[in-house]
Amino acid sequence: MDFLLILVFLSFLVCGAVFGNGQNGETSFDENYKVIWGGDHVVYLKQGKEIQLSMDKASGSGFGSKMNYGSGFFHLKIKVPDRDSAGVVTAYYLTSGGDRHDEVDFEFLGNREGKPYTLQTNVFADGKGNREQRIRLWFDPTADFHDYKLLWNPHQLVFYVDEIPIRVYKNKSNIGVAYPSKAMKIEATLWDGESWATDGGKAKTNWSFAPFKAHFQGFHVNGCHLLPHDNDINDCGSHKYWWNHQQFWQLDSARQAAYQNVKTKYMTYDYCSDHQRYPVPPLECSYN
Repeated sequence: MDFLLILVFLSFLVCGAVFGNGQNGETSFDENYKVIWGGDHVVYLKQGKEIQLSMDKASGSGFGSKMNYGSGFFHLKIKVPDRDSAGVVTAYYLTSGGDRHDEVDFEFLGNREGKPYTLQTNVFADGKGNREQRIRLWFDPTADFHDYKLLWNPHQLVFYVDEIPIRVYKNKSNIGVAYPSKAMKIEATLWDGESWATDGGKAKTNWSFAPFKAHFQGFHVNGCHLLPHDNDINDCGSHKYWWNHQQFWQLDSARQAAYQNVKTKYMTYDYCSDHQRYPVPPLECSYN
């Protein structure tokens, strides 16, 4: 692991900045989540404190939250499939579904055995996505669980790997930049993305390694939950929720340094720098 990331990670722990995850080990899957597809490819482990999703030629699998949310600091601890995982996508995301949907994605893009995993993030707002960024992780995500987090409040979206911010998307809706503003569910899925996920779709899924397995822990949810079919998230911006407090409106200096370090050393693709695709960078690129 990069020395600066180690230093920043340790400083966060010393400062007690492990954001509100104290109940992780006490919450079982069924309290906040349910299986949404591929039920025969889902296994409950450790009395429901760990879930295994699997994928073979017949099916992948996935689970989702029982509630909708309008803001929060969401997380899942994930260990992705090992060995030859080319074409296999492990995804953890927030999504509103429906037309002109909002969505915020972590997508682990599998690779040939021995090659590093790519972590892709994306932001959809009002049905428009194509905001991909990709990083090379500084550890092996198949060897152990790591905590993947999403801060979503009225001021910013921040993607974290453990305590390290890897992406920031600011709310600039006041100048016409779309920002996720619909109630969203939490979902996690394991599926076949061989048409695009590895080497642009050139590396196909090797089914001799199936079933592919991903493991998940940490089912406590820090979120402003809404009733089904309730899309009004205005109350979810209230200061009664700790993730909306001013300290979460922007990164502090330590996290900003860690974020810049990730962008400099580990980012392999940023749509904002893809001049062939975007001769004029999208407006939000000036702020993120």
